[in-house]
Amino acid sequence: ASLLLMAGIVAAVGLCRRLTRRRLRSHQRLYTFFLEMFSTFQICACTNELCLLGTVEPRPHTALTLTYGFTVLHGLTLTGSTCNPCGTLQPMWGGGMSVEMGGLKIVAQFVAAALARMFMRFIWSLEMTEPRFGALSQGCGNPMQTTEVQAFCIELLFSVVFQLTVLRVESVNPKYRVHLIALLITMLVYAGGNLTGAIFNPALAFSLHPNCFYEKFLSYSLVYWIAPSLGKFLILDVF
Repeated sequence: ASLLLMAGIVAAVGLCRRLTRRRLRSHQRLYTFFLEMFSTFQICACTNELCLLGTVEPRPHTALTLTYGFTVLHGLTLTGSTCNPCGTLQPMWGGGMSVEMGGLKIVAQFVAAALARMFMRFIWSLEMTEPRFGALSQGCGNPMQTTEVQAFCIELLFSVVFQLTVLRVESVNPKYRVHLIALLITMLVYAGGNLTGAIFNPALAFSLHPNCFYEKFLSYSLVYWIAPSLGKFLILDVF
């Protein structure tokens, strides 16, 4: 049921992206906003569902396999979208994108994160399958299983490694590049998923753990917003 749900989300987002290209291409701002919003919605909604499958046996093989598979799928179906506020900072910093357009994309990403969370909560309320039982009653899932300082350093390091790899594989054939990035993300999730969740995406973190930001805004914004953004700026300064 979970695989069918995520496949349906990918198909629906693909249709919405196609309609956006046909209907709104002449309206640049709306086109950019909706294209980024639909793409980020796909990643956030699917990742919310994947988090419920983290305890499915055999552990952690099932979760890691699904992480790799859906990361490849996102890479193949969401070309042209960053779906990550940190990724949007690069063209803004380099002058390839105006501050207004970059800000519009970041707003779209956080709007999509909130919409994805609400959509998944509605799906979970139906309680059609066992992994969703009790999902609505959970408050802050407390993804940080270590100290705030260590969590900050982990998310910062993972952001640096990820952004550096993305820059280094830009010249690789897209057919192979998407697999390299998916493999890297899977390895990072395996290495730090039990400590911080290995998210390094501010919009995705907000979608996965909104209650944590409500309860402990300062610490969670520092770890899941500031750390990955700082990692991105470090890479931009160096390279």
